[in-house]
Amino acid sequence: MTALFALATSLLWGLADFGGGLLTRRTPALTVVVASQSIAAVVLGAIVVATGGWSAAGPQLWFAVAAGVVGPVALLSFYKALALGPMGVVSPLGSLAVAVPIGVGLFLGERPGLLQIAGIAVAVAGVVLAGGPQLRGAPVQRQAILLTLIAAAGFGTVFALIAEASSSVTGLFLALFVQRVTNVVTGGAALAVSVRRGAPALPEGGFPWASLPALAFVGLADVAANGTYSVAAQHGPVTVAAVLASLYPVVTALAARGLLRERLRAAQAAGAGLALVGTVLLATG
Repeated sequence: MTALFALATSLLWGLADFGGGLLTRRTPALTVVVASQSIAAVVLGAIVVATGGWSAAGPQLWFAVAAGVVGPVALLSFYKALALGPMGVVSPLGSLAVAVPIGVGLFLGERPGLLQIAGIAVAVAGVVLAGGPQLRGAPVQRQAILLTLIAAAGFGTVFALIAEASSSVTGLFLALFVQRVTNVVTGGAALAVSVRRGAPALPEGGFPWASLPALAFVGLADVAANGTYSVAAQHGPVTVAAVLASLYPVVTALAARGLLRERLRAAQAAGAGLALVGTVLLATG
């Protein structure tokens, strides 16, 4: 079950990142974050009311609040990095986020078996290799890498926090709702400050209503990914769940290859293959 839900997480996050990166090329990144997370908050609010999720309220929701504060910073940094591109390079480097939950799991006493340790090493090496990595070039490329590293630290922290935010299905819905509301408040405040400093909140043509379905998809896919990751982390070792969930950059890179015709270098293709091998080792270990 851990492997299944963690792999579902990587698929959902990979597609959400691809969509968010595309939207940010036409719309300010903060606006994409706030709009997509607002849609997700509305849907989750309806689910919480329908399932009676308020009964699961407790001190653990502070973990969701913390995740909601960190999340927009990570998303904003990542979407800006994806807009600078190329996606096939930026997204795999974001997989360094896996170091945070792995460290937490080891600190809490988790001890993976030898086969799983090998799988972790192979998968992480493969995902990083899938990014190239292209560290030389114009200042824009260096800026994208810096933003990606900031995003990775934030995503890793969210990984660790959301896994602690609930212990039941209804509690998970409530935790995700609280996280999304906090995302909107934090992102909205940042957007207001940005506008006050003279940055545009919308593209020249006004709010991109044609992009509303894409914004909804990005927000809901991100929510679903947080949910599947939480389930994966609760039913198995966090170290294994985190590594398998971190394969999302491979999904983003393949989507960019298929839809944007971004060319993968030989090292990137080899990295994707190593990531797959690491997945098999983890799933069978």
